[in-house]
Amino acid sequence: MADALNEVPDAEVDPEGTFKYILLRINVKDGTEHKDIVRGTKSAGQYHNHIFEKVTPSITALGLECNCLGGGKIEHNREEKKMRVFGESTGYGKADHSVSVEKLKSVFKDYVITWSDDKE
Repeated sequence: MADALNEVPDAEVDPEGTFKYILLRINVKDGTEHKDIVRGTKSAGQYHNHIFEKVTPSITALGLECNCLGGGKIEHNREEKKMRVFGESTGYGKADHSVSVEKLKSVFKDYVITWSDDKE
């Protein structure tokens, strides 16, 4: 089952724009192994839980469990290779943006990625 954890990318976000994101903890059912992942998309509309509802089926199909640790927003500028992580989720609370940034950096290695507690 630990292999299933490795199959899940650390971060998947829209290629451009400002959008909501969530920080998720995925773990092996009845096990202690886990990892945190970031998912963000404009298609979530107004609510962070839409991202959670979209992501969960593919995670559970791998035999893993999925919990939301919080959310916020990502401002993604692909041309300048920059991302800014900020804000919070009304429903899930604020994600630990420092963890989210580390996950994003593991995928977007040549980007400058910053975070703040700013609301906007």
